[in-house]
Amino acid sequence: MKELILCKYGEIVLKGLNRGGFENELMKNVRRRIKPLGKFDLRSSQSTLYVTPLEEISDMDEVMERLKKVYGITKLCKAIGAEKNVDSIFEVAYSRYEELLRNAESFKVVCKRSDKSFYMTSPELAAELGGRILEKLPHLTVDLFEPEVTIVCEIRSEGAFIHDIASDGAGGIPVGTSGRGLLLLSGGIDSPVAGCMMAKRGVEVSAIHFEAPPYTSERALLKVEKLAKKMSEYCGRISFYTVPFTKIQEEIRNNCPEEFFTLIMRRLMMEIAQRIAEKNGLTALITGESLGQVASQTMAAMVTTDAVCRMPVFRPCIGLDKKEIIDKSYKIGTFEISIEPYEDCCTVFTPKHPKTKPRLEDVEAAQACYDFSELIDEAVNGTRVKNITPY
Repeated sequence: MKELILCKYGEIVLKGLNRGGFENELMKNVRRRIKPLGKFDLRSSQSTLYVTPLEEISDMDEVMERLKKVYGITKLCKAIGAEKNVDSIFEVAYSRYEELLRNAESFKVVCKRSDKSFYMTSPELAAELGGRILEKLPHLTVDLFEPEVTIVCEIRSEGAFIHDIASDGAGGIPVGTSGRGLLLLSGGIDSPVAGCMMAKRGVEVSAIHFEAPPYTSERALLKVEKLAKKMSEYCGRISFYTVPFTKIQEEIRNNCPEEFFTLIMRRLMMEIAQRIAEKNGLTALITGESLGQVASQTMAAMVTTDAVCRMPVFRPCIGLDKKEIIDKSYKIGTFEISIEPYEDCCTVFTPKHPKTKPRLEDVEAAQACYDFSELIDEAVNGTRVKNITPY
Protein backbone atom coordinates (compact mmCIF):
# COMPACT_ATOMS: atom_id res chain seq x y z
CA MET A 1 0.00 0.00 0.00
CA LYS A 2 1.44 3.33 -1.09
CA GLU A 3 1.19 6.23 1.32
CA LEU A 4 0.58 9.80 0.18
CA ILE A 5 -0.28 13.10 1.87
CA LEU A 6 -3.49 15.03 1.32
CA CYS A 7 -3.13 18.79 1.89
CA LYS A 8 -6.44 20.66 2.14
CA TYR A 9 -6.73 24.26 0.99
CA GLY A 10 -8.28 26.99 3.11
CA GLU A 11 -8.65 30.56 1.90
CA ILE A 12 -7.35 29.67 -1.56
CA VAL A 13 -10.75 28.23 -2.51
CA LEU A 14 -12.29 31.72 -2.22
CA LYS A 15 -9.96 33.35 -4.74
CA GLY A 16 -12.14 33.11 -7.84
CA LEU A 17 -10.36 33.81 -11.12
CA ASN A 18 -7.04 34.29 -9.27
CA ARG A 19 -7.18 30.87 -7.65
CA GLY A 20 -4.83 29.23 -10.16
CA GLY A 21 -2.04 31.65 -9.29
CA PHE A 22 -2.41 30.92 -5.58
CA GLU A 23 -2.39 27.16 -6.20
CA ASN A 24 0.75 27.42 -8.37
CA GLU A 25 2.55 29.44 -5.69
CA LEU A 26 1.56 26.90 -3.04
CA MET A 27 2.85 24.02 -5.15
CA LYS A 28 6.18 25.83 -5.66
CA ASN A 29 6.52 26.42 -1.92
CA VAL A 30 5.69 22.78 -1.11
CA ARG A 31 8.14 21.51 -3.71
CA ARG A 32 10.97 23.63 -2.23
CA ARG A 33 10.33 22.44 1.33
CA ILE A 34 10.26 18.70 0.61
CA LYS A 35 12.72 18.47 -2.29
CA PRO A 36 15.64 17.44 0.00
CA LEU A 37 13.58 14.48 1.26
CA GLY A 38 13.02 12.73 -2.08
CA LYS A 39 11.08 12.84 -5.33
CA PHE A 40 7.35 13.62 -5.23
CA ASP A 41 4.48 14.05 -7.63
CA LEU A 42 2.33 17.09 -6.79
CA ARG A 43 -1.20 17.30 -8.14
CA SER A 44 -4.08 19.63 -7.32
CA SER A 45 -7.73 18.56 -7.45
CA GLN A 46 -10.94 19.33 -5.54
CA SER A 47 -9.32 21.93 -3.23
CA THR A 48 -6.65 19.43 -2.22
CA LEU A 49 -2.97 19.06 -3.03
CA TYR A 50 -1.94 15.42 -3.43
CA VAL A 51 1.70 14.83 -2.44
CA THR A 52 2.72 11.38 -3.69
CA PRO A 53 6.25 9.97 -3.25
CA LEU A 54 7.78 8.62 -6.45
CA GLU A 55 10.34 6.54 -4.55
CA GLU A 56 10.72 4.91 -1.15
CA ILE A 57 10.72 7.78 1.37
CA SER A 58 12.42 6.91 4.64
CA ASP A 59 10.75 9.59 6.75
CA MET A 60 7.20 10.51 5.79
CA ASP A 61 6.76 11.96 9.29
CA GLU A 62 9.40 14.59 8.44
CA VAL A 63 7.57 15.36 5.19
CA MET A 64 4.41 15.93 7.25
CA GLU A 65 6.21 18.18 9.74
CA ARG A 66 7.57 20.37 6.96
CA LEU A 67 4.23 20.62 5.21
CA LYS A 68 2.53 21.66 8.48
CA LYS A 69 4.59 24.89 8.26
CA VAL A 70 3.63 25.79 4.69
CA TYR A 71 1.20 28.70 4.61
CA GLY A 72 -1.85 28.00 2.46
CA ILE A 73 -2.53 24.51 3.89
CA THR A 74 -5.22 24.27 6.59
CA LYS A 75 -5.44 20.49 7.11
CA LEU A 76 -3.24 17.58 6.09
CA CYS A 77 -3.03 13.85 6.64
CA LYS A 78 -1.16 10.74 5.54
CA ALA A 79 -3.51 8.53 3.56
CA ILE A 80 -3.62 5.28 1.60
CA GLY A 81 -5.54 4.98 -1.65
CA ALA A 82 -8.02 2.26 -2.57
CA GLU A 83 -10.29 1.45 -5.48
CA LYS A 84 -13.78 2.90 -5.22
CA ASN A 85 -15.65 -0.20 -4.11
CA VAL A 86 -16.54 -1.38 -0.64
CA ASP A 87 -14.45 -4.55 -0.71
CA SER A 88 -11.26 -2.70 -1.66
CA ILE A 89 -11.90 0.11 0.82
CA PHE A 90 -12.50 -2.33 3.67
CA GLU A 91 -9.43 -4.40 2.79
CA VAL A 92 -7.16 -1.33 2.84
CA ALA A 93 -8.73 0.14 5.99
CA TYR A 94 -8.62 -3.11 7.94
CA SER A 95 -5.06 -3.86 6.88
CA ARG A 96 -3.91 -0.42 7.99
CA TYR A 97 -5.77 -0.27 11.30
CA GLU A 98 -5.99 -3.91 12.41
CA GLU A 99 -3.23 -3.71 14.99
CA LEU A 100 -4.59 -0.49 16.51
CA LEU A 101 -8.10 -1.90 16.58
CA ARG A 102 -7.06 -5.15 18.26
CA ASN A 103 -5.56 -3.11 21.11
CA ALA A 104 -8.48 -0.69 21.42
CA GLU A 105 -11.92 -0.91 22.98
CA SER A 106 -13.80 1.60 20.82
CA PHE A 107 -13.73 3.05 17.32
CA LYS A 108 -15.74 4.96 14.76
CA VAL A 109 -15.74 5.30 10.97
CA VAL A 110 -16.22 8.68 9.30
CA CYS A 111 -16.98 8.83 5.57
CA LYS A 112 -16.97 11.86 3.29
CA ARG A 113 -18.27 11.60 -0.26
CA SER A 114 -17.22 14.45 -2.58
CA ASP A 115 -17.80 12.16 -5.58
CA LYS A 116 -21.61 12.05 -5.56
CA SER A 117 -21.65 9.40 -8.28
CA PHE A 118 -20.45 6.80 -5.78
CA TYR A 119 -23.22 4.26 -5.23
CA MET A 120 -23.44 4.60 -1.42
CA THR A 121 -24.08 7.65 0.73
CA SER A 122 -21.57 8.62 3.42
CA PRO A 123 -23.69 7.21 6.31
CA GLU A 124 -24.33 3.99 4.38
CA LEU A 125 -20.63 3.47 3.69
CA ALA A 126 -19.67 4.25 7.29
CA ALA A 127 -22.24 1.74 8.57
CA GLU A 128 -21.06 -0.95 6.14
CA LEU A 129 -17.37 -0.53 7.01
CA GLY A 130 -18.13 -0.36 10.76
CA GLY A 131 -20.23 -3.52 10.54
CA ARG A 132 -17.50 -5.46 8.76
CA ILE A 133 -14.93 -4.36 11.37
CA LEU A 134 -17.24 -5.53 14.19
CA GLU A 135 -17.62 -8.92 12.48
CA LYS A 136 -13.83 -9.29 12.49
CA LEU A 137 -13.27 -7.82 15.97
CA PRO A 138 -16.43 -8.33 18.08
CA HIS A 139 -14.75 -7.06 21.27
CA LEU A 140 -14.96 -3.49 19.89
CA THR A 141 -17.76 -1.00 20.55
CA VAL A 142 -18.74 1.98 18.40
CA ASP A 143 -18.19 5.32 20.16
CA LEU A 144 -19.18 8.36 18.10
CA PHE A 145 -17.91 10.91 20.63
CA GLU A 146 -14.62 9.74 22.18
CA PRO A 147 -13.37 6.74 20.19
CA GLU A 148 -9.89 5.37 20.72
CA VAL A 149 -9.49 4.86 16.96
CA THR A 150 -11.05 6.96 14.21
CA ILE A 151 -10.96 5.79 10.60
CA VAL A 152 -11.72 8.35 7.93
CA CYS A 153 -12.66 7.37 4.38
CA GLU A 154 -12.94 9.99 1.64
CA ILE A 155 -14.54 9.18 -1.69
CA ARG A 156 -13.06 11.51 -4.30
CA SER A 157 -13.06 11.57 -8.09
CA GLU A 158 -9.48 10.20 -8.05
CA GLY A 159 -10.30 7.26 -5.79
CA ALA A 160 -10.98 6.35 -2.19
CA PHE A 161 -8.56 7.50 0.52
CA ILE A 162 -8.31 6.13 4.04
CA HIS A 163 -6.61 8.13 6.80
CA ASP A 164 -6.66 9.26 10.44
CA ILE A 165 -8.14 12.55 11.66
CA ALA A 166 -6.37 15.33 9.75
CA SER A 167 -3.73 17.50 11.48
CA ASP A 168 -3.88 21.28 11.46
CA GLY A 169 -1.78 23.09 8.89
CA ALA A 170 -0.37 26.63 9.10
CA GLY A 171 -3.38 28.22 7.39
CA GLY A 172 -3.19 31.58 5.64
CA ILE A 173 -2.29 32.04 1.98
CA PRO A 174 0.89 31.01 0.14
CA VAL A 175 4.06 33.04 0.64
CA GLY A 176 4.80 35.01 -2.52
CA THR A 177 1.23 35.98 -3.37
CA SER A 178 1.14 39.36 -1.55
CA GLY A 179 4.39 41.12 -2.44
CA ARG A 180 7.71 41.48 -0.62
CA GLY A 181 8.46 43.17 2.69
CA LEU A 182 11.46 43.96 4.89
CA LEU A 183 11.22 43.00 8.56
CA LEU A 184 13.19 44.97 11.16
CA LEU A 185 14.41 41.93 13.09
CA SER A 186 15.77 42.44 16.59
CA GLY A 187 16.72 39.69 18.99
CA GLY A 188 13.45 40.01 20.90
CA ILE A 189 10.18 38.11 21.01
CA ASP A 190 7.96 40.38 18.93
CA SER A 191 9.63 40.90 15.55
CA PRO A 192 9.90 37.18 14.56
CA VAL A 193 6.19 36.83 15.32
CA ALA A 194 5.43 39.88 13.16
CA GLY A 195 7.44 38.43 10.27
CA CYS A 196 5.62 35.11 10.38
CA MET A 197 2.24 36.82 10.66
CA MET A 198 2.93 38.75 7.46
CA ALA A 199 4.24 35.61 5.73
CA LYS A 200 0.93 33.96 6.65
CA ARG A 201 -0.75 36.71 4.61
CA GLY A 202 1.39 35.82 1.60
CA VAL A 203 4.27 38.29 2.02
CA GLU A 204 7.76 37.17 1.00
CA VAL A 205 9.77 38.33 4.02
CA SER A 206 13.36 39.58 4.07
CA ALA A 207 14.96 40.74 7.33
CA ILE A 208 17.24 43.59 8.36
CA HIS A 209 19.23 43.69 11.59
CA PHE A 210 21.26 46.54 13.07
CA GLU A 211 24.49 45.62 14.88
CA ALA A 212 26.58 47.94 17.04
CA PRO A 213 29.94 46.37 17.93
CA PRO A 214 31.58 46.55 20.44
CA TYR A 215 28.33 47.31 22.29
CA THR A 216 26.77 44.21 20.70
CA SER A 217 28.66 40.94 20.28
CA GLU A 218 29.09 38.40 17.51
CA ARG A 219 26.97 36.03 19.58
CA ALA A 220 24.11 38.53 19.53
CA LEU A 221 24.24 38.57 15.72
CA LEU A 222 24.35 34.76 15.59
CA LYS A 223 21.27 34.67 17.82
CA VAL A 224 19.33 36.84 15.36
CA GLU A 225 20.49 34.71 12.42
CA LYS A 226 19.24 31.69 14.36
CA LEU A 227 15.87 33.42 14.74
CA ALA A 228 15.76 34.04 10.99
CA LYS A 229 16.61 30.38 10.40
CA LYS A 230 13.72 29.26 12.60
CA MET A 231 11.36 31.75 10.92
CA SER A 232 12.36 30.43 7.50
CA GLU A 233 10.66 27.11 8.32
CA TYR A 234 7.43 29.08 7.86
CA CYS A 235 8.53 32.01 5.69
CA GLY A 236 10.78 30.16 3.24
CA ARG A 237 14.11 31.62 2.12
CA ILE A 238 14.98 34.89 3.88
CA SER A 239 17.45 37.49 2.59
CA PHE A 240 19.15 38.66 5.80
CA TYR A 241 20.72 42.15 5.83
CA THR A 242 23.14 43.23 8.58
CA VAL A 243 23.69 46.98 8.99
CA PRO A 244 26.72 48.50 10.82
CA PHE A 245 25.09 50.97 13.20
CA THR A 246 27.69 51.85 15.85
CA LYS A 247 28.76 55.27 14.52
CA ILE A 248 25.18 56.43 14.14
CA GLN A 249 24.29 55.47 17.70
CA GLU A 250 27.40 57.15 19.07
CA GLU A 251 26.62 60.40 17.22
CA ILE A 252 23.01 60.37 18.46
CA ARG A 253 24.36 59.98 22.00
CA ASN A 254 26.95 62.74 21.55
CA ASN A 255 24.81 65.32 19.76
CA CYS A 256 21.09 64.85 20.45
CA PRO A 257 18.96 65.32 23.60
CA GLU A 258 18.94 62.08 25.59
CA GLU A 259 15.14 61.83 25.93
CA PHE A 260 14.82 61.61 22.13
CA PHE A 261 17.58 59.04 21.62
CA THR A 262 15.36 56.02 20.91
CA LEU A 263 13.01 57.96 18.63
CA ILE A 264 15.83 59.40 16.54
CA MET A 265 17.47 55.97 16.39
CA ARG A 266 14.26 54.40 15.12
CA ARG A 267 13.76 57.15 12.53
CA LEU A 268 17.27 56.52 11.20
CA MET A 269 16.67 52.75 11.20
CA MET A 270 13.52 53.31 9.15
CA GLU A 271 15.41 55.47 6.66
CA ILE A 272 18.19 52.90 6.22
CA ALA A 273 15.69 50.03 5.98
CA GLN A 274 13.76 51.91 3.27
CA ARG A 275 16.89 52.46 1.22
CA ILE A 276 17.79 48.77 1.45
CA ALA A 277 14.21 47.85 0.54
CA GLU A 278 14.13 50.20 -2.44
CA LYS A 279 17.44 48.86 -3.75
CA ASN A 280 16.10 45.29 -3.63
CA GLY A 281 12.54 45.69 -4.89
CA LEU A 282 10.78 45.38 -1.52
CA THR A 283 7.75 47.62 -1.10
CA ALA A 284 6.90 47.63 2.62
CA LEU A 285 8.50 47.59 6.06
CA ILE A 286 7.40 45.27 8.88
CA THR A 287 7.96 45.82 12.61
CA GLY A 288 7.04 43.96 15.79
CA GLU A 289 5.60 46.99 17.56
CA SER A 290 2.66 46.56 19.93
CA LEU A 291 0.78 49.72 20.89
CA GLY A 292 1.81 51.01 24.32
CA GLN A 293 4.24 48.18 25.09
CA VAL A 294 7.27 50.49 25.58
CA ALA A 295 7.93 54.24 25.37
CA SER A 296 8.85 54.15 21.67
CA GLN A 297 5.63 52.29 20.80
CA THR A 298 3.07 54.86 21.92
CA MET A 299 0.84 56.34 19.23
CA ALA A 300 2.65 59.68 19.42
CA ALA A 301 6.04 57.97 19.10
CA MET A 302 4.90 56.01 16.04
CA VAL A 303 3.78 59.27 14.41
CA THR A 304 7.36 60.55 14.68
CA THR A 305 8.88 57.40 13.14
CA ASP A 306 6.27 57.10 10.39
CA ALA A 307 6.98 60.68 9.38
CA VAL A 308 10.21 59.56 7.67
CA CYS A 309 8.59 56.63 5.84
CA ARG A 310 7.92 56.63 2.11
CA MET A 311 6.43 53.13 2.06
CA PRO A 312 3.81 51.29 4.12
CA VAL A 313 4.81 50.08 7.59
CA PHE A 314 2.98 46.90 8.64
CA ARG A 315 2.65 46.24 12.39
CA PRO A 316 0.74 42.94 12.68
CA CYS A 317 1.31 42.74 16.47
CA ILE A 318 -0.09 46.23 17.09
CA GLY A 319 -3.24 45.06 18.91
CA LEU A 320 -1.79 42.01 20.66
CA ASP A 321 -0.79 41.94 24.33
CA LYS A 322 2.49 40.38 25.44
CA LYS A 323 0.96 37.03 26.34
CA GLU A 324 -0.63 36.70 22.91
CA ILE A 325 2.70 37.49 21.24
CA ILE A 326 4.53 34.99 23.47
CA ASP A 327 1.95 32.31 22.67
CA LYS A 328 2.54 32.87 18.96
CA SER A 329 6.32 32.77 19.44
CA TYR A 330 6.00 29.36 21.12
CA LYS A 331 3.91 28.13 18.19
CA ILE A 332 6.50 29.13 15.58
CA GLY A 333 9.39 27.94 17.75
CA THR A 334 11.22 31.25 18.26
CA PHE A 335 10.55 31.94 21.96
CA GLU A 336 13.47 29.98 23.43
CA ILE A 337 15.88 31.64 21.00
CA SER A 338 14.46 35.12 21.67
CA ILE A 339 15.08 34.89 25.42
CA GLU A 340 18.76 33.94 25.05
CA PRO A 341 20.59 36.64 27.07
CA TYR A 342 22.49 38.51 24.36
CA GLU A 343 22.36 42.29 23.99
CA ASP A 344 20.48 44.13 21.27
CA CYS A 345 21.45 47.46 19.72
CA CYS A 346 18.04 48.86 20.65
CA THR A 347 19.01 48.60 24.34
CA VAL A 348 22.31 50.46 23.87
CA PHE A 349 22.33 53.98 25.40
CA THR A 350 18.68 53.67 26.46
CA PRO A 351 17.55 57.00 27.98
CA LYS A 352 16.54 57.08 31.63
CA HIS A 353 13.43 59.16 30.92
CA PRO A 354 12.30 58.64 27.31
CA LYS A 355 9.54 60.79 25.86
CA THR A 356 6.26 58.88 25.64
CA LYS A 357 4.22 61.69 24.05
CA PRO A 358 6.72 63.41 21.79
CA ARG A 359 5.79 66.12 19.32
CA LEU A 360 7.02 65.59 15.78
CA GLU A 361 8.51 69.08 15.52
CA ASP A 362 10.53 68.55 18.73
CA VAL A 363 11.93 65.22 17.47
CA GLU A 364 12.81 66.73 14.09
CA ALA A 365 14.57 69.64 15.82
CA ALA A 366 16.51 67.23 18.07
CA GLN A 367 17.59 65.15 15.06
CA ALA A 368 18.69 68.30 13.22
CA CYS A 369 21.41 68.83 15.85
CA TYR A 370 23.61 66.61 13.71
CA ASP A 371 23.77 65.88 9.97
CA PHE A 372 23.42 62.08 9.71
CA SER A 373 23.29 61.90 5.88
CA GLU A 374 26.90 60.78 5.44
CA LEU A 375 26.61 58.13 8.14
CA ILE A 376 23.36 56.84 6.62
CA ASP A 377 25.09 56.43 3.24
CA GLU A 378 28.00 54.67 4.94
CA ALA A 379 25.67 52.28 6.78
CA VAL A 380 23.72 51.43 3.61
CA ASN A 381 26.93 50.84 1.62
CA GLY A 382 28.39 48.73 4.44
CA THR A 383 25.35 46.46 4.74
CA ARG A 384 26.05 42.74 4.33
CA VAL A 385 23.53 40.21 3.03
CA LYS A 386 23.24 36.43 3.28
CA ASN A 387 20.53 33.97 2.28
CA ILE A 388 18.97 31.92 5.07
CA THR A 389 17.10 28.75 4.16
CA PRO A 390 14.94 26.49 6.34
CA TYR A 391 16.80 23.15 6.13
